[in-house]
Amino acid sequence: MSLIDFFTPVDEARLFPENVFNNGRLGTCIAIFTDHFPDLENTKPDIALIGVQEDRNADGNTGCALGPDYIREKLYQLYEGGYKTKIADLGNIRRGETVTDTYIALKTVVAELIKMDILPVIIGGSQDLTYVQYLAYEVLEQKVDLVVVDAKLDMEDDNFQDSIETTSAAYLNKIFMHEPDMLFNFSNIGYQTYFVNQERLQMMEKLYFDVHRLGILSGKIQLTEPIIRNASMISFDVGAIRSSDAQANYNAVPNGFYGEDACQICRYAGFNDKLTSIGFYEFNPAYDHNGQTAMLLAQMIWYFVDGFYNRKKDFPLHPKSQYLIYKTSLKHKEHELVFVKSKKSDRWWMQIPYPTAGSKNERFHWVPCHYDDYLLAVSGEMPDLWWRTYQKLI
Repeated sequence: MSLIDFFTPVDEARLFPENVFNNGRLGTCIAIFTDHFPDLENTKPDIALIGVQEDRNADGNTGCALGPDYIREKLYQLYEGGYKTKIADLGNIRRGETVTDTYIALKTVVAELIKMDILPVIIGGSQDLTYVQYLAYEVLEQKVDLVVVDAKLDMEDDNFQDSIETTSAAYLNKIFMHEPDMLFNFSNIGYQTYFVNQERLQMMEKLYFDVHRLGILSGKIQLTEPIIRNASMISFDVGAIRSSDAQANYNAVPNGFYGEDACQICRYAGFNDKLTSIGFYEFNPAYDHNGQTAMLLAQMIWYFVDGFYNRKKDFPLHPKSQYLIYKTSLKHKEHELVFVKSKKSDRWWMQIPYPTAGSKNERFHWVPCHYDDYLLAVSGEMPDLWWRTYQKLI
């Protein structure tokens, strides 16, 4: 089955102005599926846009299936950055007769694109599609570091115990319980405590997962960079953005990230050499006043693309000459901690030894960290990130 069989073309009459786009706008730079499906084999785009018109398991947010074309309408109007983009818009995945049909189609498409070294950007639909995005990595037989930007931990009771289906309020249960277990790490960015059951937070602690409260990140968006740099896939719920900046969601709430914070998070995501897929979910045009949220999402995708084309490809330590190595001992001398800093980007990593021989006989696992983690180690204290990562390696 060819990839084209999963897609319907973009609505050219609706999305293209009569006088066409001015030169330099993304609408003229993207290979868009209208009459002909993009030739992925020969043109080999770096990024592929995928619309998903699926909301049958949305938590109250029915209508988010209509989101992809509204986002496209704004995205195509933006100008290309100071680089040559190679992006294909594959259109919208055909809505299946059942939700399961849509899930299988999306899983297949995401896995195939990653195999081709094309980064899928999923737009539209409800956040239960995150589980399907995750399932693509089972096809690829890859471990996953998952980052979710969300005001909540979506772990409500699942009504689909014996099915591939789930809901946007319960999909994390499916991911955490999935066999085989492909999840190495889970991080949440921006949860709001009054929306989260304390038992869920205790569970995150026991699993050595990372959850980061909105209040800790407020005004310090740079703290999200090492978290995002560790992700192989990202799911972004538009409900994590405050309703004054992004009201187009039935579940929108007053507090959350500012629009410019969301754009910075997306730039960090694009900048991440390790990231192989990202999804933007829960945008509902029925609640979008004057297209504001659609424009914000278009700008978030623009910033993601900008980050992608400014990647430094500086994962340690290749070559070693491009890094500064720092070693420090803790107060009780139980561990020597090793940090490296990239000369190209000034980004930091922390070296975590495998308790036993690691995969492919590797001796160390590298985890992105912040300069503050290094300062903590210099003071003689064990960074919490080191300990949690080490426990996951046991």
